Amino acid sequence: MVIILKNDPNENQLNNLLCLLEKKGISVQKTVGVSKTILGLVGDTGAIDIDALRALDIVEDVKRIQEPFRLANRKLHPDDTIIKVGNAAIGDGSLTLIAGPCAIESEEQICMIAKSVKASGAALLRGGAFKPRTSPYSFQGLQEEGIRLLIKAREVSGLPIVTEITDAEQLPLFEDVDIIQVGARNMQNYELLKRLGKIDKPILLKRGLSATYDELIMSAEYIMSGGNGKVILCERGIRTFESYTRNTLDIAAIPVLKKRTHLPVIADPSHATGKADLVAPVSAAAAAAGADGLIIEVHNDPPRALSDGAQSIRCEEFEELSRQLKTLVKCIR
Repeated sequence: MVIILKNDPNENQLNNLLCLLEKKGISVQKTVGVSKTILGLVGDTGAIDIDALRALDIVEDVKRIQEPFRLANRKLHPDDTIIKVGNAAIGDGSLTLIAGPCAIESEEQICMIAKSVKASGAALLRGGAFKPRTSPYSFQGLQEEGIRLLIKAREVSGLPIVTEITDAEQLPLFEDVDIIQVGARNMQNYELLKRLGKIDKPILLKRGLSATYDELIMSAEYIMSGGNGKVILCERGIRTFESYTRNTLDIAAIPVLKKRTHLPVIADPSHATGKADLVAPVSAAAAAAGADGLIIEVHNDPPRALSDGAQSIRCEEFEELSRQLKTLVKCIR
């Protein structure tokens, strides 16, 4: 249930209302927006008299929320959530670029790519240290050493870093990571999500291979219910009958998620297509659909990449793509 207050509500009346709700066992989330103050009620609201609430001087309207999610719901939080990391901001109306290799391979590789993508306009550096792969024989990442090298790349480039966690027991290794990524395979790893809800660090949550919008949002809700509201949703393509591309980017997910939640929404054109030559046009489509950012795989030598070289673009290609996206965003926003 949501209570929308009138402008400048009387403090005494508001405190009396909060005390009344507390006595009924209802917890209240207060959100102060640009033009509205909203009280989100969490608990058994079935016995609450909506008409009695509407009759209060300080109340403009009362609405019941039908969706199963509360904290991520835009009805409770009408203003966009902006997540700031270093000098980067995700969700502020700009297009934030996150770029780097699928897998960290060496100090020379990750540092060189970090400096290159920063010069080309990237605001954050991505790099895989722990690599959950379909085949147990594929490169599994440098793991703890990979995180150390990623931190080194941050030192030389100044870019905040993003990398994927695959198990809650790895959390101590991620203390110096700026944004923790939860991959598609772990989107419904609820024990991991609960642990991530207890930390004060942004979480980049990727949509599962066949997850619905509600399932993705409810996974975000798991994190937020633990106290961590810094969640970034990522549309990375879903599995369909089409086999030409690695996955199928659900472009409608971007405006739908932005309509239903207040969380930033980014897109991953690399995993969505699996083909380097499709990354640029799909990036443009996602930007046009209103994405708050893009996470793009960039490698200095894709044919020799230890992971996902086919979908990685070269550093010079990222530079050109970044330039094109800046022009596009100016036109459409």
